[in-house]
Amino acid sequence: MARRILILGGTTEARLLAGRLASRADLDVTVSLAGRTTAIIDHGVAMRVGGFGGIKGLSDWLEHEGVDLLVDATHPFADQMSRNAVAASIQTGVRLLALRRPAWTAELGDRWTEVDGVREAVVALGGGRRRVFLALGRQEIDAFARAPQHFYLVRSIDRVTDRFLDDAVYIEARGPFRADDERALMASHAIDTVVARNSGGDAGYAKIAVARELGAEVILIRRPVLPEARTVETVEEAMAFVDHPRTSAAARGV
Repeated sequence: MARRILILGGTTEARLLAGRLASRADLDVTVSLAGRTTAIIDHGVAMRVGGFGGIKGLSDWLEHEGVDLLVDATHPFADQMSRNAVAASIQTGVRLLALRRPAWTAELGDRWTEVDGVREAVVALGGGRRRVFLALGRQEIDAFARAPQHFYLVRSIDRVTDRFLDDAVYIEARGPFRADDERALMASHAIDTVVARNSGGDAGYAKIAVARELGAEVILIRRPVLPEARTVETVEEAMAFVDHPRTSAAARGV
């Protein structure tokens, strides 16, 4: 009988892991997406979209579907879902693996101001006029209306329909983004400041590298504290854990 795996997705790593597992006859894989974006990419396996209804809803789903392994491959800032995954794993006894990409770390030449949230990022922009690249989620843009003196370049996966920023250019695009494209985009809008979350990984790093190259400041939102869990950092390590959950040397944590 095929082992059942539920991947909590929304990241490149979740999609790559699902793709690697899709052809396995010994596995029955489902990817769950929160549904916050309409631009849903096929993962090559069964998919469900939408929330579970908290810890109880996730626990009930795991038990009803007979899930053998729960993989939390959500975005590093989806901390509530990660907490729910840990709690549901404890309640149901379903084994949990967290696939968490490492955070970015500053390099020589970086001009970073690290803050704890979007409101702090708005304050960090200061009173003078800047030309700001907002590389954030659609739900986080509105807070910057409190600092209308700046020019904003807003990039999001889905179209931003409620546009509260007066001096702004809105574009829709999905990564990964190449350094050449980020360089051209930032240069064409004379960007001097980038606001982003410390998402880690390769897909979004080009803007950080280009900001360093151009001498632009980066206001970087720190990651939330995630709950303790058995953790790997790469898809390869996750694959090893799927095949050898008790002896995998890559997994760290509880």
